[in-house]
Amino acid sequence: MTDTAPSASQTTFSGYHQSQPAGADEELARIGPTTPGGEYMRRFWHPVFITEELGELPSLVRVLGEDLVLFRYAGDKFGLVHKHCPHRRASLEYGKCEPRGIRCCYHGWLFAADGEILETPGEARDAEPAAKVRARTRLGAYPVIEFNGLIFAYLGPPDAIPEFPIYDAFKIPGITIRPYKAPYRCNWVQVLDAIMDPVHTSFLHSQISHAQFSEGMGELGELGFYERHENHFLGSSTRRVGDNVWVRVNELILPNFTQAGAAFAADGTASRYFGRSAFTRWVVPVDDENSIAFGWGNFGERGDPHEYNTKEGCELIEQGEILDRPDEERQRNPADSEAVEGMGAISTHMGENLMPTDRGISLYRRRIRRQIKELAEGSEPPQPRKGPTVHTYGQDTVLNLPADGANDDRSFLRQVGETVMEIEFEHEGLDDAARDEAIIAKLRDLETNGLNRGSTT
Repeated sequence: MTDTAPSASQTTFSGYHQSQPAGADEELARIGPTTPGGEYMRRFWHPVFITEELGELPSLVRVLGEDLVLFRYAGDKFGLVHKHCPHRRASLEYGKCEPRGIRCCYHGWLFAADGEILETPGEARDAEPAAKVRARTRLGAYPVIEFNGLIFAYLGPPDAIPEFPIYDAFKIPGITIRPYKAPYRCNWVQVLDAIMDPVHTSFLHSQISHAQFSEGMGELGELGFYERHENHFLGSSTRRVGDNVWVRVNELILPNFTQAGAAFAADGTASRYFGRSAFTRWVVPVDDENSIAFGWGNFGERGDPHEYNTKEGCELIEQGEILDRPDEERQRNPADSEAVEGMGAISTHMGENLMPTDRGISLYRRRIRRQIKELAEGSEPPQPRKGPTVHTYGQDTVLNLPADGANDDRSFLRQVGETVMEIEFEHEGLDDAARDEAIIAKLRDLETNGLNRGSTT
């Protein structure tokens, strides 16, 4: 036993010198009204509610830092308005839904879905003050669209309402969809980042606790990152699973539309040709410190197994574990919620050390910053590509292509991944059905003939 006090090196501990937190990425993280990021986000349609969860009573909705009230009227119509009545600021959360709109509980003023004051019943209708207020005052309101069980809203300038985009994923034959939502107690950017981060799947969802999706996802893949058009980003990961090569593609269409491959339908052990995403979702900012992923789980032959078509199944697809878990369970088996919420309410991006494997994150953040700047200079941000539908690429392809012991398998995986992406890209001009048919035929040909002999033209 010694009386000598334990000592520590004076040079190896650096906590003191790093105790001041780094700054957040204010331009991307701040999304409230009048902020540059908020102005940008307001130029797009966003899902804000699950249709079946809106009953006969109004519901409070917070989106892009604004408190709003969503309501049904005339049976199957919807309105989204500012929370406070312009008369005496009562909350329309307590309003009464009527065939023509929503009536304030305090003095009975009736508002149409577009904010027009239809009635001021406490005042004589022909009285000049009442007529003037009805003529010059409107309740703040936003346009909404109900589509496939989700309610979407546009919160931007009324003279710049974009066309509601139709993605090919909305109408894949044989797919059954289930609307779902997943709240996150953090800024939207750190949730969105994960879609362009293929490496986290191998660790967070595989090696850290257990295989939350499949054992094959634990294999580190060869990565590829692609920019398509003005707002479309893809990240591919090409893994080897036995004699098979598994090419998985995640995608982001700015500002917040995301898809990937299957969660449970593919594990790399069986051939699969252009299998589609397990989810079609948007990461929607609630405010600077909260966000919600709204989307659909996709079930069927080209989606995920029907057994996951439940609330809990959609949560597993979304993030690898169910959402409501004890703290100890969250520590032992962390999933996306724990990873992104653990960064803090707003991640201090200035303290990051981005690596080459983070290239997808760097690409999309840089593009959003550029579009925010261009908007401030008067140029509206690009919407999803024009056409009857927007083609998407989120998918799994698994091909039986055994390794050649005489050659570098990592190089071979990169070539296979690049070839699969080229096959997806080259049929852009076809309609949805013809494109799918052509891509699948080329992938089968690649599997049959091998990389060097497979046709890609």
